[in-house]
Amino acid sequence: MRTPLVTVILPAKDAGAFIGTTLDTLTRQFDDPGALKLVAIDDGSRDDTGILMRHYAERFPHATVLVNARPRGLASARNQGLEHVEGDAFCFLDGDDWMQPQRLSVLTRRLHELDCDVLRTDHVTVRDGVRTLATAPYPWRERVVSPRDAILPDDQPTMVDYPFAWAGILHRRVLDDGLAGFTPGLFTAEDRPWIWRLHLQARSFAVVDAPALLYRRGVSTSLTQVRDRRQLDFVRAMAEVLQLVEADREAERLLPKAVWSVLALSSRHLVRSRRMTPGLRAEMRTAVRGLLAKLPDTEAAAVLSRLDGPRRRVLAPHLRAVGRAA
Repeated sequence: MRTPLVTVILPAKDAGAFIGTTLDTLTRQFDDPGALKLVAIDDGSRDDTGILMRHYAERFPHATVLVNARPRGLASARNQGLEHVEGDAFCFLDGDDWMQPQRLSVLTRRLHELDCDVLRTDHVTVRDGVRTLATAPYPWRERVVSPRDAILPDDQPTMVDYPFAWAGILHRRVLDDGLAGFTPGLFTAEDRPWIWRLHLQARSFAVVDAPALLYRRGVSTSLTQVRDRRQLDFVRAMAEVLQLVEADREAERLLPKAVWSVLALSSRHLVRSRRMTPGLRAEMRTAVRGLLAKLPDTEAAAVLSRLDGPRRRVLAPHLRAVGRAA
């Protein structure tokens, strides 16, 4: 039996309504089904997610289905999958998304031809049947560069603002170098420290064109739609981003971008918290203030002077609460 070309890590919880489509599209990625290894993780589902995983696993020569009796969260479930990677490439897929045919065939070929650590792609969002192209925020295609070259400028969307783990493919070297894992226990924003670590420490990166990954928006069970305590994890995730950048050899150059990201995400979550319960909203405000207090003074002052009006108004009372000029 041949060694697979790529391992697909697919964690899911209560995704029974969609995961059949997800798994079916994996059967159309290669002419030879042995080119793909499926690692599916049923993360404490209460529906038929695990049954569907086991059913489709029979269609792949290389397949592993892991079952968590209790949910461990997306970050930890992905880390479980990383322990089962075979072949020179691996990628992530969520249980409510799907791929156009031959996407992985194209990506594994381009990964080999470009001899690149990290390949990223555009994706298509799908909401109520309407499809919209979401473009990776990098102006060049098929150009291999240092991932650091795609972090700046600080006040515009860049590749560290495009953190989707499923939007691309990675070479085995990334795993061997210890860069593939996610911070255990994060239920949301788990991609944020992950993407920063890749762009700070991986050796090569490119954006390429490929058949689309389709990202289903507005799913009621998605954590992007849930207003509960798990949303607070973004604070821990962004605190880790600050630590990564502050420890980097180019901290002075890159910290403004990290600060900008913290302020932008804090503003977004404060607005979203208006739909939370009063108690949870208070927790969110306290957590955000703790995060704002960790910002380096010089960089925070410089970024705040350029922050747009709506975000400044949202953040102003919380900045004042931690002794920062708004």
